[in-house]
Amino acid sequence: MLDEQKVDSHGLDVRIIPTEKYKTTTLVLQMKTTLQRKTTAARALLANVLQSATDTHRSRKAIRRYLDELYGASFHADVQRKGEYHVISVKMEIANENFIKNAPPLFQESVSFLQQVLEKPYLPEGSFDKQVINEEKRTLIQRIESIYDDKMRYANKRLIEHMCSEEPFSVHPYGEAEDVEHLTAQDVMDEYRRMLVADDMCLYIVGDVAADDVQKAVSVFSVSKNPEDSSYTPENKTVEPAEEKEIQETDDIQQGKLHLGYRTPVTFADEQFSAMQVMNGMFGGFPNSKLFINVREKESMAYYAASRYESQKGIVLVMAGIEPADYEKASAIIKQQMEDIRQGTFTDDDLEQTKTMLKNQLLETMDHPRGLIELYYQQRMAQHQRPFEDWLKQIGDVTREDVTACASRTVLDTTYFLRNEEDHT
Repeated sequence: MLDEQKVDSHGLDVRIIPTEKYKTTTLVLQMKTTLQRKTTAARALLANVLQSATDTHRSRKAIRRYLDELYGASFHADVQRKGEYHVISVKMEIANENFIKNAPPLFQESVSFLQQVLEKPYLPEGSFDKQVINEEKRTLIQRIESIYDDKMRYANKRLIEHMCSEEPFSVHPYGEAEDVEHLTAQDVMDEYRRMLVADDMCLYIVGDVAADDVQKAVSVFSVSKNPEDSSYTPENKTVEPAEEKEIQETDDIQQGKLHLGYRTPVTFADEQFSAMQVMNGMFGGFPNSKLFINVREKESMAYYAASRYESQKGIVLVMAGIEPADYEKASAIIKQQMEDIRQGTFTDDDLEQTKTMLKNQLLETMDHPRGLIELYYQQRMAQHQRPFEDWLKQIGDVTREDVTACASRTVLDTTYFLRNEEDHT
């Protein structure tokens, strides 16, 4: 199995996963801070702005031209919500120069380019270009508004906002459109300066690279982190569910969106984490799950029915598309699937098939450089090491009793239903 190695880089946390498996080298720079509405929109906009121009390459067109010169390198920045944290990810993939005759030092060039993106953005007159800011604001607002157009994503967003209203997790990683609209170039500049000083930063590199070469290449970075200045804090404790909430909202839609939010104290660092993964897989994570078979197939109650486990936060989200008239029945059937797991109403074949699918999913994720980086970063965020051989074994060792115990600790918090106004009875 591939081993992660730390590289001394004068403050920036650099981790390499050396392997000859790929014909490319993948670099991902992660910058993390706590989720807060007052900074999220500026950070989401900042991610767009940073990938639009550097002091050397002053437009997206100039950046594309430069990437073409690097044998078609790819480059992208985005933002994500991971537990109670907001993460800006800057990703780059380049060809392995060992496979190209007379190739330039592509790895060193790519690291230098990332350093320019982070530390040398295009700053005419000492701040971000107002035209670039305005263009990227329009793009980000369109992306936020597109969530409303996708009713499944919108219902999921509203569920989380209701369920976690007093928690950082309720903040969407793109921010809100009205917050983006009011941002100025100075606001983004202020957040950029704060990020350089306070964000927890980590650069992952996957490919056929040597530690000495990496150490030499990353020496171009001048970022120096002081742990006392960092905004990094341990993961927030899991919130206990209060009284079960039921929320109904209306919109101009034909298909009702029934989404449920469960809370669990089991997170990535918990020893029962693998059992929780299996439990969610049996509940709604795979095509053999109870939600898929019983709600969608047998009862024909849903156009889709699935669940997702957010292991950094400790919640399970259920998503189902139903006919509005079936709301009560569909809700009852979904809740019954969790109760059945609590009572052990599943076969040994169901358990073993789910464990096999979960292990295959993990192995498939490990087959891709970015997936591999996500798995390592997940461990870093949770401050808990889970070697992959151990992880696979833990999944295989999950028992029926482990699954029922996890289901018993998974409690419904919020039921959210989005329907057409005319369907109200």
